[in-house]
Amino acid sequence: MTASKNKVIIKGTKDGLVFLMDDTCSFEELLSDLREKIEHSHQQILSGPLIRVSIKLGKRYCSPEQQEQLTEVIRQQGNLVIHTIDADVISKEEALAERLKSSFTVEVRNVRSGQVIDYDGDLLLLGDVNPGGAIKCTGSIFVLGHLRGVAHAGVGGDKQAIIASASLQPTQLRIADTISRPGEEWAVSTTTTEFAYLEDGKMIVAKMNHLPRVRPELGEKKA
Repeated sequence: MTASKNKVIIKGTKDGLVFLMDDTCSFEELLSDLREKIEHSHQQILSGPLIRVSIKLGKRYCSPEQQEQLTEVIRQQGNLVIHTIDADVISKEEALAERLKSSFTVEVRNVRSGQVIDYDGDLLLLGDVNPGGAIKCTGSIFVLGHLRGVAHAGVGGDKQAIIASASLQPTQLRIADTISRPGEEWAVSTTTTEFAYLEDGKMIVAKMNHLPRVRPELGEKKA
């Protein structure tokens, strides 16, 4: 019983109450001890005028549903108002955003004839790649402009990389070690953004709305 009481520690501050949640026990144990404290103890603290509550989860990750369960128990005490819920961990979505922030390069420029530009990670180019110009990336390449030169994605061997452009008319595309020269699939200019990807060792060009099906992980990253 003593161990159970330590699952949730309630402290008073000048701004209200802080609920310190044990981050080593199971969520069920945490919820049970929280319910016990709200319903049967700390009545002197948990009474009177409205009090702001800050929940500290420590290194525990709680899903939105679990957070709602915790707040529902606390709201049973009518004078308690949830102010913040803080944790020393980040969600999968936040982790992905951080990873993209560190690896995704945004460039506003035109790549002129004779220029060869190298980048690490994924590249979003706001400009054109002119004939005779080339861009190389260890990740995927996204050109919001005309791609008329050479583009090499997946430098280093990433066969999941793609090359996308609002106007795909390259002199050469390369993904990892696979090279494709101009063909009928991009011989005619279209108004639809297209992308090139590898499937069974062959380079294929498709409309951008096929990206979630072909590369679902990239569809999530770029959404």
